[in-house]
Amino acid sequence: MAVAARIEPAERGATRIADRVVAKIAARAAREALDHVPENGAPPRASVTVHHDSARVHVSVELGYPGDLGGQCGAVRRQVAERVRALAGMEVPEVAVRIERLHATDAGGNRGRIR
Repeated sequence: MAVAARIEPAERGATRIADRVVAKIAARAAREALDHVPENGAPPRASVTVHHDSARVHVSVELGYPGDLGGQCGAVRRQVAERVRALAGMEVPEVAVRIERLHATDAGGNRGRIR
């Protein structure tokens, strides 16, 4: 009976996480960072470019207006970088946030899209 030799971790191979999986993690993290998705608004979408253990992320969001747009974008950047780092084990040197649409809320609570 042969005894299996212990294989060192560096010699076992590598795990590759697909770009689309990283993009799903980023989109979910962006949604977590926002207070809410505006009524009739689309959920955040993300695309990524992965190179070795590094991911550059582009996120598209729809936000409520008026509001702190810069603060919301900053929260999205931080959350996306943190979640991709924690769940995919990748460094995130860049998170670009694109605001696709602004959804207005007036004092009466009526909502609509700003064009």
